[in-house]
Amino acid sequence: MVAELSAVAQQKPSGGTPATVALSRAGIAFTLHEYRHDPRAESFGLEAAEALGVEVGRVFKTLMSVVDGVLTVGIVPVSGQLNLKSLARAVGGSKAAMADVALAERATGYVAGGISPIGQKRTHPTVLDRSASEHATIFVSAGRRGLDLEIAPADLVAVTRATLAPIGR
Repeated sequence: MVAELSAVAQQKPSGGTPATVALSRAGIAFTLHEYRHDPRAESFGLEAAEALGVEVGRVFKTLMSVVDGVLTVGIVPVSGQLNLKSLARAVGGSKAAMADVALAERATGYVAGGISPIGQKRTHPTVLDRSASEHATIFVSAGRRGLDLEIAPADLVAVTRATLAPIGR
């Protein structure tokens, strides 16, 4: 079962996830899409694309990495992988590695598999894969498993202060 809610008018800043609250406060239009999450799913992103009936190229995953000692957000299509060298170059760094899951959860306030690039506890350098600009809207986690939000890539860049760069492979 998939539920869809137009959230810019309905979402109140005092409710929702940190991501939806941040978007509502910023006055950015988005649509929530809820689906039944299967905790046994091998890929939460591919599960979301299938459950929502959306092409996998429009569903993006949020991956936390460490670039030269700085926690950094990489947002790439769920059908691909994060190219760590490209991510490091995009933020002017030289060496990148995936962040420890516990560190990512503490720093973002979200649970792995439901980390949203929006509304994190702290602001981190953020890079959105350039392929996002090929779509009018894309899907990213709304801050919990089984809940995605649909947003224009330019709005995601604005709210996260992201850089657009080819970081997927």
